[in-house]
Amino acid sequence: MTPNPFLVPVTSLRPPLGGRQHVVRTGRLDGLAITSSAVPADADVMVDADVEVVDGGVVVTGTVSSIWTGECRRCLNPVTGVVVAKVREVFERAPRLREGDLVAVDEAETYPLTGDTLDLAPMARDAILLELPLAPVCREDCAGLCPACGVDLNEQTCDCAEAPINPVWAILDSLRVAPDDVEGGAGGAGGAASSAGRSGAGGAGGGADGAASSAGAASSAGAAGSAGRSDAPGVGDDVPPDSA
Repeated sequence: MTPNPFLVPVTSLRPPLGGRQHVVRTGRLDGLAITSSAVPADADVMVDADVEVVDGGVVVTGTVSSIWTGECRRCLNPVTGVVVAKVREVFERAPRLREGDLVAVDEAETYPLTGDTLDLAPMARDAILLELPLAPVCREDCAGLCPACGVDLNEQTCDCAEAPINPVWAILDSLRVAPDDVEGGAGGAGGAASSAGRSGAGGAGGGADGAASSAGAASSAGAAGSAGRSDAPGVGDDVPPDSA
């Protein structure tokens, strides 16, 4: 059986609380793969960290790194890179479970500390799996493959026409509006709004003039009526007799 390269003895750190030791451990871990990328089986994983004794356990602070390989999600060509994950984890004799959950020890918030040996392998595995790229690309400006003929557009061009539209979505083409129609519609709407504004202004002006004319006529009629009434004899006035 191959010895575990990620084991760290903590006996030398136990007496003084706050004792610290810098450790570097390198080895291989199986099963470091997700759908789009993976750590090669022959690649090493390196843990470079400080191990510090605290009240009730050990704190590990540092980095976990390795190389990864995958497939570009645009052009499907092989791509590789380096993954570096920062870690700060707690190892305890009795790992704390998530509050309110009854879960297994391997799903706890902290890692187990068994005996006088610290096993960094579970922490290194989790850190790498969380940092592997979900959708790797060979480069940011990768043009990908032609959807019609499949040629790599990073290396050459093709004369393929625009990809045909799925008949299921063809009905949506009727909703498209040409730029000229948009501008014409905007101009028509603007003209209609301007005409409406002028009509409203003219109507308002005409209404005001009509109201002024009506007021003037009413005032003149009232003045004439008042004058006529003042020339007529009053009830108590003496009316001169008609001359024969």
